[in-house]
Amino acid sequence: MTEPKLKIWTDGACKFNPGPGGWGAILVYNGIEKELSGGENETTNNRMELMAAIAAMEALKEPCEIVLTSDSKYLVDAINKGWLDSWRERGWKKADKSPVLNVELWQRISTLLEIHKATF
Repeated sequence: MTEPKLKIWTDGACKFNPGPGGWGAILVYNGIEKELSGGENETTNNRMELMAAIAAMEALKEPCEIVLTSDSKYLVDAINKGWLDSWRERGWKKADKSPVLNVELWQRISTLLEIHKATF
């Protein structure tokens, strides 16, 4: 197996939920590291977890093969268990027909995953 081109570590956090929160990402390519961070005054932990992954992938200038590591079960399960694909196929509705939370962020992730080959 060949070494992945790019490794990304992400995390998000929130004081209170909702409340002020922040996210961070570390991208490593050929031993070179880049750190990204941001935050919002009124947000949730899940939104910050998603924003970390989005910001990392949006920072890439060309399609990449990525290994993205996150402690967010919400993010990882949505990708690895096929929830994201199902939500998109159902018009951004969950199995119980209720709307997907954070839909605008999931739509951004979906678009980015069409550009980048990512393993979570």
